Amino acid sequence: MRPLSEAELAEAVAGATGPLVVRGGGTRTIGHAVGEVLETSGLTGIELYEPGALTLVVKAGTSVAEVDRVLAGERQRLAFEVPDLCDLLGRTGASTIGGVVAANASGPRRVQVGAARDALLGVRFVDGAGVVVKNGGRVMKNVTGYDLAKLMAGSRGTLGVLTEVSFKVQALPEVEATLVVEGLGDEAGLAVLRQALGSPFDISGAARLSGRSLIRVEGMAGSVAYRLDQLRGRIGGDASVAEGGDSASLWRAVRDVTPFQGKPGAVWRIITMPTAAAEIVARLEAEAIWDWGGGLVWLRTDLGRGAEVAAAVAGRGHATLVRGEGGRAFPASAPEVAALVAGLKAKFDPRGILNAGMVA
Repeated sequence: MRPLSEAELAEAVAGATGPLVVRGGGTRTIGHAVGEVLETSGLTGIELYEPGALTLVVKAGTSVAEVDRVLAGERQRLAFEVPDLCDLLGRTGASTIGGVVAANASGPRRVQVGAARDALLGVRFVDGAGVVVKNGGRVMKNVTGYDLAKLMAGSRGTLGVLTEVSFKVQALPEVEATLVVEGLGDEAGLAVLRQALGSPFDISGAARLSGRSLIRVEGMAGSVAYRLDQLRGRIGGDASVAEGGDSASLWRAVRDVTPFQGKPGAVWRIITMPTAAAEIVARLEAEAIWDWGGGLVWLRTDLGRGAEVAAAVAGRGHATLVRGEGGRAFPASAPEVAALVAGLKAKFDPRGILNAGMVA
């Protein structure tokens, strides 16, 4: 099914007699949802764009590429730096903005501006009963009622099918530059990232890639130059600066997990305490890319090591298998969390037809 309007989508959900697999561009799907495919790619178009107010309202099936193109025309962007994982996961198709919200897909700039959910102003969606729900508005001060927009972000279509999303967007900076620190082991390299994030110099990226620690700053030229100089003085070591396109290329590699593309094996996404990241990777003896100062670890392992990964992150984080033997997450949710999730599912999808089996 590929509805072309919100009304058609609501009718399709209300009339469904079995499970539905909700799909935008199909570029971020993780898990084993089964049923009839319900595509949102027919819901396209910019509903409202006010550059002066930094506000964008867009239908959920609109491609991320189209959103980026429209914003770039006014020297603006989505602040949370949407990852493109098509090459990593071997997917084709166009990522949709609704899929981004459903996955809460957020890149390196999360350390500065937050995740996709933090840029959301409001949503429209169809719940599992086929009812259209609207929540939020077009300004950040809209706090009436429950914040369902934040709830929908990261729910992976298990609570409702997004039809429209609204965002606060961000102006493009005048300058981008990255301090590249080399010659450090993983533990010391991650400590440098934590040191930078704890400084007053407004870091917009802190990652470790191919044995180098990367620290990004953005803004007006004079401000960027000053902050780089201060960071270099505090951190010391063998540091160079990548600017403009060279800097952007480094962060695309981090954002899109480029070093793992085309390589065999399983790929894990681990959320953990930054201070535990190096020890987890050392224990598993696997290839890693660290983002968010060590709070996010992309790990490439041989297939069949799920039990080892689960043991390594136990009590210190959460691991999701994004490529390999099907989507799985470790550890299982605590009973209290599982009960909360079940309650939400019963409220928004009482028939249990939306993306059952999806990893959220």
